[in-house]
Amino acid sequence: MFARTSALVAIIGTAILAAAMPAAELEARQTSQCNVGTVNCCNSVQNSTSESVQSLAGLLGIVLPTIEGLVGLGCSPISALGLLNGGSCTASPVCCENNNFSGLISLGCIPITL
Repeated sequence: MFARTSALVAIIGTAILAAAMPAAELEARQTSQCNVGTVNCCNSVQNSTSESVQSLAGLLGIVLPTIEGLVGLGCSPISALGLLNGGSCTASPVCCENNNFSGLISLGCIPITL
């Protein structure tokens, strides 16, 4: 009987902790929270599994990760100083982890609000 009660308490405790943790959804972040990469203004943001992204990556010789995520296309960096001086992004502001492809394609992007 004690073993069943202990197991029940453990299951309920785990459920409470899981419910209290934030969801792992891709939410728009504030600019100050871009601590994984650089803030970019991209002409387009698409899923890494989209056909156009796969084609462009293939032409550039880029091997995309097998996990799904957002990819920025036609990106240019936005500096913090530029934002403080009233700079803006009229396309898609994102925070990207991997920008080593001359702005043509940026990997690991998360939408942000400016």
